[in-house]
Amino acid sequence: MSKGRFIDLHCHSIISDGTLSPQEIAQLAEAKGLSGFALTDHDNTAGVLEAQAEAQKLGLDFLQGMELTTMYRGHKLHIICLGFDVRSDSFKRAYETIRKIKEGRMYDLVDCIRKRGADITMDMVKGFANGRPIDRYAIMKCLASLDIEPHVRDLWSKYIDPSVEELGMDISIDAEKAISMMHEAGAVTSLAHYHKRIGLAGMTREEQEMAIAELRSYGLDGMEMYYPTYTAEDAAYAREWIVHYGLIATGGSDFHGANRPGTELGTGIDDNLHIPYEIMLSVKDALPKHKM
Repeated sequence: MSKGRFIDLHCHSIISDGTLSPQEIAQLAEAKGLSGFALTDHDNTAGVLEAQAEAQKLGLDFLQGMELTTMYRGHKLHIICLGFDVRSDSFKRAYETIRKIKEGRMYDLVDCIRKRGADITMDMVKGFANGRPIDRYAIMKCLASLDIEPHVRDLWSKYIDPSVEELGMDISIDAEKAISMMHEAGAVTSLAHYHKRIGLAGMTREEQEMAIAELRSYGLDGMEMYYPTYTAEDAAYAREWIVHYGLIATGGSDFHGANRPGTELGTGIDDNLHIPYEIMLSVKDALPKHKM
């Protein structure tokens, strides 16, 4: 890959469920010859300034980002939010709402997980929060340190998700409200991996298209056209809907480091991802519409 041609607008650091620091993500992007990237940790922006500083040092384009968890008609959706300024008052107001959901009742959650057989305490979890407020990702990292399951996804499915459901904590911001809120914060919004369980999986193609049309009516700006686990059919439908509904095409590797082996920053799985730099420019061109 030659530098200046490709980008990645979907990746995760240790701030959420990745294994590299924000600085290391930027260094890896430069080493792989990317021209730019966005850091999109789950419901958290604590790493974007670190990543941005390193990107600037290395001469890479950068967009502040976040993968926001939302609810739409009983489906959990991930919305990629790009191009906001974490220091702006409008973003801080939106972020406060997000973090209240993600940081609430952590003592109850740890207690419930312990009752499911995981030998953790809140004092142990605090050691994985790195001085930040405790959230579910700190709990996940603590569980991972116990080496009780072979994969991170098993920690979620066996311990965290069932406990969240039992406690009635499985709530997220309504998609319509989330899109409006992030527009006010100066972001471009894009539907992530529509084909997955956290997405529109289980719907017919007709139902998926109706959902995308409705999300567009809420103000959704874009949709991932590039994603490493899309089938040829998934990609073709994404491209068709993007064109038909006037959406911005986005995409990324969904890189998680060692927590998702085989998926590489910028290139996806077995080199199946090459996102042109023009995609990043189209996101930047759309940003002034939502600046406040």
